Amino acid sequence: MSILKMNNHPLELFHRHKLNPILKAEDWPYQANSVFNPGATLLPDGTTLLLCRVEDRRGLSHLCAARSANGVDGWKIDPRPTLMPNPEHFPEELWGVEDPRITYVPELKKYAVVYTAYSSDGPGVALALTKDFVHFERYGMIMQPEDKDAALLPRRINGLWTLIHRPVSGVISAHMWISFSSDLRHWGGHKQILEARLGGWWDANRIGLSPPPIETPEGWLVIYHGVKQNAAGAIYRLGLALFDLEVPENCLKRGDEWVFSPKEQCDLCGDVDMVVFPCGTTLAPDGDTLRIYYGAADTSIAMAQGSVKAMLKWLEEHNCALK
Repeated sequence: MSILKMNNHPLELFHRHKLNPILKAEDWPYQANSVFNPGATLLPDGTTLLLCRVEDRRGLSHLCAARSANGVDGWKIDPRPTLMPNPEHFPEELWGVEDPRITYVPELKKYAVVYTAYSSDGPGVALALTKDFVHFERYGMIMQPEDKDAALLPRRINGLWTLIHRPVSGVISAHMWISFSSDLRHWGGHKQILEARLGGWWDANRIGLSPPPIETPEGWLVIYHGVKQNAAGAIYRLGLALFDLEVPENCLKRGDEWVFSPKEQCDLCGDVDMVVFPCGTTLAPDGDTLRIYYGAADTSIAMAQGSVKAMLKWLEEHNCALK
């Protein structure tokens, strides 16, 4: 038994910011019902950019950018939607665009925004490239419904682009998968990489990628969400896993416990209660300090901070053989 498990008080890997929630619908320059589930990146000048999911009063979502010099406050929000659904040219966006994950791709010198396109057949995975978060080159839907919770790795592996995503093939279970492409449009080599556990586990039956994987010397560090159903509904919590750098379908470690869960009022109560759902992180210049930006109860945006080294150490001590 590890030292951490002998302690009655679990180690806090993430520390919430005292100003949470840091962004709310009331902050928006135009009418919105809720703002949540933002993709995140650090721009070259150090500015934090959040590409936020904004739900309007019809219940449909679009994406809007918010920028901050310190990543906490003083946000400058685009006065109009940054990426609107375009169902005339991309019919798969008929019912909105949601939950972006942002990856900077050095080879392309562009940001890859992988998001959920909500079509009449259900949610699918769509891709757009941008240099400035003003102009976007849409690739359309690259994974057909039902599929979501997707992000692109920042570099080719064995000559191929790599996408992690979460298809749904049955009514009960949903697992994490990986796929490969030479052109970002046509995908194959599909493999399941992380299975939702069974029974009473916190991540039983349904899991999915949260922010894009973080490249570390030890492997791709993945923060993923698990959904547990109970008599009161669903609880969304976060866990950790580690995948091989050059064979990313190989899971090296998986934590047995959740590491972050609904706790504060903004997490517990909202349009969907009991949800923490990050789609983006930023890594400080020290290569260790990680900020996660998460949707709180599908209503607002909050932030918590942790250490990559501490997460890797925790995984070493909480690695679970059950996959």
